[in-house]
Amino acid sequence: MKKLAIIISHPIQYYAPWFRHLADSADFVIKVFYLWNFGVTQQVDTGFQEAFQWDIPLLTGYDYEFVPNVSSNPGTHHFWGLQNPSLVAQVKAYSPDAVLLMNYNYASLYHFLGSWNTRHAPLLFRGDSHRLLAPTGLKAWARRQFISLIYRRFAACLYVGKANYNYFRYHGIATNHLFFSPHSVDNDRFFAHAQTAKEQAVIWKKELGIPDDHAVILFAGKFEAQKRPLDLLRAFLQAKLSRVSLLFVGSGLLEKDLKSEAAEHENIYFAPFQNQTLMPRTYAVADLVVLPSHSETWGLIINEAMCLARPVITSTHVGCTQDLVHPHQNGLVFSAGDVPALCSCLQEALTDRQRLQQWGENSRNIISHYSYTQATQGLCQALNQIV
Repeated sequence: MKKLAIIISHPIQYYAPWFRHLADSADFVIKVFYLWNFGVTQQVDTGFQEAFQWDIPLLTGYDYEFVPNVSSNPGTHHFWGLQNPSLVAQVKAYSPDAVLLMNYNYASLYHFLGSWNTRHAPLLFRGDSHRLLAPTGLKAWARRQFISLIYRRFAACLYVGKANYNYFRYHGIATNHLFFSPHSVDNDRFFAHAQTAKEQAVIWKKELGIPDDHAVILFAGKFEAQKRPLDLLRAFLQAKLSRVSLLFVGSGLLEKDLKSEAAEHENIYFAPFQNQTLMPRTYAVADLVVLPSHSETWGLIINEAMCLARPVITSTHVGCTQDLVHPHQNGLVFSAGDVPALCSCLQEALTDRQRLQQWGENSRNIISHYSYTQATQGLCQALNQIV
């Protein structure tokens, strides 16, 4: 059987279940090489501004090893956060038939790209970048040339969605070197917990103090500038919706600003960071999930929300929008940063509660086609071509 080495920054709650799926169902053998141990030990997340570790298994069901990271400030928040001098040697010792990189813009990975002999094992890349917020000028031109040069090292690239496909094409990747491997979450876990989550959400809603007869608009994630939670707060206040509450779940740098601006208004609630086992309940308490980000490579919380049959609103700068949000079928789309447009979307979505529920059912149908099965099919097609 073919052997695939996968290099990734650290254990990630969305990818570990996929690796288990690959180990169980793929017609090749995998080994994952981690460059940092975040997620499996208690560490501070710079976005959430608090320490935690994920409460679901991240290292079971597949072969892996950690590559020692000698960075004095380890992490993915800066270029030098991943420094792994033994990476090439450890991957070479595995004798893979191909190597899949999940990112490249760190010191260790640039060194790997420059050192690896692609004649012995070709390289694959799976990323989620896009140009929905396209830079211009000389610096942008130079960056395009540089990134296009990097991509020449890869025998094939896996694209996660339409915006990502266009990004690869912009950087010169030929269509016959591109394979669809959609961004996915552990759909089966969310599907399996849906009914229990709904029952838990009824209790949690009361604990939060949200009136029983109120519909709930949910923002879940990091309270940071690029995710634009303040836009949602202001749009909600402008919308003046009857029997509707707004719930912010998470933490981050903007938490103080959000709570200060919300303090004088009714029907706005806050809940702390919720770990993975509580996320089904988090989505189940919502009638509508909103991701108003000004810059978001994909937005996997939309996948998760759709698994719980929730309608969604996203901005035009959210990477998954073109793939997952079908206007007036399972949600709405607004121009990023346009608070009045978001206000109008909230008003339109909540004028017909029965239609909103149908949008949620449509979400669940749509997301069934964005699973680890489809992601694996694209990877298999790429491997069959290059190996």
